[in-house]
Amino acid sequence: MIIAVDGPTASGKGTIAKALAAHYGLPHLDTGLLYRAVGRQVAINGGNPDDAGDALAACGFADSLLDDPELRSEASGGLASRVSVHPAVRQALYERQRAFATQSGGAVLDGRDIGTVIAPEATAKLFVIASVAARAARRHAEMLSQGRDVALAEIEADLAARDERDRNRSAAPLRPAPDAITLDTSDLGREAAIAAAIALVEQMRCLSGETS
Repeated sequence: MIIAVDGPTASGKGTIAKALAAHYGLPHLDTGLLYRAVGRQVAINGGNPDDAGDALAACGFADSLLDDPELRSEASGGLASRVSVHPAVRQALYERQRAFATQSGGAVLDGRDIGTVIAPEATAKLFVIASVAARAARRHAEMLSQGRDVALAEIEADLAARDERDRNRSAAPLRPAPDAITLDTSDLGREAAIAAAIALVEQMRCLSGETS
């Protein structure tokens, strides 16, 4: 069983994907981390994330970079959104994601184009959304818990800018797959969002005939 969880930054898709992986005993891949690693590598290289050549060169990042806590920063998130607009970067990371999705036994992947590009045959496809205000508040609390002093208004503006880039890029724009079910977590706490996601996955499994 492949479960695709897509949606914008801080919508709750990562938390939901991890919980679904634990619930169903499946491996999980945060595909956004790959793009954050590319963006981080561009910065390390002293390159320009808006330059397709610099971004593609950074796709050869070492696996150890995925453990760098800096990848979870707002700066790396912004860089990830910028490098992800380049078709060559998306193609370079496609095979890695595809291999993970199609491994024996299934997998859970979260990102922005899992249900539309990486695993269009997924058994269950969720598109997780939340208002910009709700997402900014969550990210602000997360940053404060990590000792990062970032203004709420700055986070909200950054999220809105990322949404704009992700929805309007030419390669794999952020949008729900035609057969995805949208889950709005704006007013849901963590446990309620996870419970709702599990219920929706079960619904989609039944519709697909995959209940074992």
